[in-house]
Amino acid sequence: MIRLLGYSAGATAVAVASYGMIAAIAGVQRRDAALVRSARAAAYANFALLTIANLAMVYALVTNDFSIDYVASVGSRDTPRFISIISLWSSLEGSILFWGWILAGYTAGAVYTTGPKLGSLGAYANAVMLAVGMFFYLLLVVPANPWHLTSPVPADGPGPNALLQNHWLMAVHPPLLYFGYVGMTVPFAFAMGALLSGRLDDVWLRVTRRWTMIAWTFLSLAIVAGMWWSYAVLGWGGYWAWDPVENVSFMPWLTATAFLHSAMVQERRAMLRVWNMSLVIGTFLLTVLGTFLTRSGIVSSVHAFTNGTIGIYFWTFIGVVLVVSLALLSGRTPALRSRAKLDSMLSRETAFLFNNLLFATFTFTVLLGTMFPLVVEAINDSKVSVGAPFFNKMTLPLIVALLFLLGVGPMLPWRAAKTDQLKRESVPPFIALFLAMGIAFAVGARSVYGLLAFGFAAFALVSNLQQFVIATQARRRAAVSAAGGAAAGASRSANGVMGALWAVMNANPRRYGGYVAHIGIIIVALGITASSEFRTEREGTMRIGETLEIGKYTVRFDSLYAHREPHRDVVGAIFAVIVDSTQVGTLNPRLNYYVSQPGQAIGSPGIRSRFGDDLYLVLTRFTPPTSPEGQTASLDAIVEPWVSWIWFGVVIVAAGGIFGSVRRRNDRPIDLDPPLQGTRGPDETDDVDDRVLAGAGA
Repeated sequence: MIRLLGYSAGATAVAVASYGMIAAIAGVQRRDAALVRSARAAAYANFALLTIANLAMVYALVTNDFSIDYVASVGSRDTPRFISIISLWSSLEGSILFWGWILAGYTAGAVYTTGPKLGSLGAYANAVMLAVGMFFYLLLVVPANPWHLTSPVPADGPGPNALLQNHWLMAVHPPLLYFGYVGMTVPFAFAMGALLSGRLDDVWLRVTRRWTMIAWTFLSLAIVAGMWWSYAVLGWGGYWAWDPVENVSFMPWLTATAFLHSAMVQERRAMLRVWNMSLVIGTFLLTVLGTFLTRSGIVSSVHAFTNGTIGIYFWTFIGVVLVVSLALLSGRTPALRSRAKLDSMLSRETAFLFNNLLFATFTFTVLLGTMFPLVVEAINDSKVSVGAPFFNKMTLPLIVALLFLLGVGPMLPWRAAKTDQLKRESVPPFIALFLAMGIAFAVGARSVYGLLAFGFAAFALVSNLQQFVIATQARRRAAVSAAGGAAAGASRSANGVMGALWAVMNANPRRYGGYVAHIGIIIVALGITASSEFRTEREGTMRIGETLEIGKYTVRFDSLYAHREPHRDVVGAIFAVIVDSTQVGTLNPRLNYYVSQPGQAIGSPGIRSRFGDDLYLVLTRFTPPTSPEGQTASLDAIVEPWVSWIWFGVVIVAAGGIFGSVRRRNDRPIDLDPPLQGTRGPDETDDVDDRVLAGAGA
């Protein structure tokens, strides 16, 4: 019954999405408001259908219905219920099912929030989202069908991949990643809607800016959650290895970040319109490519938890989207070109232009390094490796340059900067730059890029913080001036620093939310730089009571233990952590042995995390008391400064993204019938058609 319910919901979703796509397009072409309205209803229906399908699979997983092939491949009676639930995204078919639900939710949400007011633009955007949904729902019916029957029905299953059971972040990282990936469908759909409808002003941009910011925030959280998982589970003391699946999550983040910056140039100066369309198309294609590389099984990665046969479907879809998108864009390029010019090299739009060039170069570099081995293998069946040295060598100069622009951009006004004001505002950031480089050198930093990263991070941090200070001071002066005379003192008291700061931020949440996100990214950059520059590592084998010295820490081996849990066997060691002859705590790194991977140990490092540094212990080997050499524990000990700054920084990034995406009462309303920017003749009636369609839901 559950299998039939889940499969029927998925199959029906294909039909409903197909109908909705056709109805939306036909409704615009025929000027039939009822068809357009039915296409919006199809978006809501699909969300309901995919919700049913996902709940059915979760029920099958928690009840161990091994007659269903997906449950038989990832389920186990010994697996805790929580892990059974998150097994929904532990393999190919389940992850596509979960992906489809998120996509249906985004489609329904976008349709609901825009309603009928966007006319043909909204209808075409809905058609595009439903078309993308149709592709993913089709995967659930044909190549990635999770509802196949298993015969004979096994008594038990192997459980999900051991790495997925080893840390709670596996309940967080994949959903965040999917919400980030899938969310990029919304700006893509509205960009295509603008091209199809001919409404080429900035309406589509303003409609989707918040959706892009939300998806970007999810993707930012997902990337750092993946870094944290790698750090806390894999036992190598690192958090980023330029793994192919890490790279494919990073590339759409780069292009989406570029788009969020260049979108402001289009809104403010009507420039970069073709470029913004290109960035949105590229971001969407990179998310689909990321899904393909993760789920096709063609990359060797610790993150690629499945092997599949869906490659031909993805390549076809990517090819169709690329051809159609470029054809539409090329056809509208003459109308999208702007006559506006850069007024000065010392302007915010110039800084954004260089920012975008660096992000594009960064994306191309990562794409080249990720895809080159796959292309070589496909051509001559030989394996080549492009590892961290290549990526570090090629991207470190770009990262340093981006940090510099992160500080320069906020100081520059639109159009042209006043030289005196720019000189005045640049003094504190440059003082911070040279001071930070001097301090970093004094405490032991020697690499050129490390010193530059510390310097430009300090430069950017002071520059962004300075914007809050300048605006808050101006707000307080204005309040005092407005109060005047005897009331000035009372006004100053009522409009204190925090009150003025909040008023400034609330008046322009997009700008100041962006500055908050900048500060978070700078903190992340400082954490990465410090942990890389000042990392220390030691190895040792100890008997009970022996110690190992590393940095300010002394680690003493106290005991070894073993116990059995329902889904795994655990062997762990207890180490006392001593600082200045005082025990400050204990750590117990473990080796976990799962039923699904017999004989293979999955480590869990012991981590003492503080704001100043992390002590990171990895149990690599042990011998029991009965062995000839006695009871011993072999240990990798690592001290990494400021790792916690990375996790703290991304919280600030998310706070900035959320604050910047919240709608305010004074936001400029969206024009229901915007001008067509010369894409139609004056005798044509697209505006009237849009009024008819917009009034359909009234």
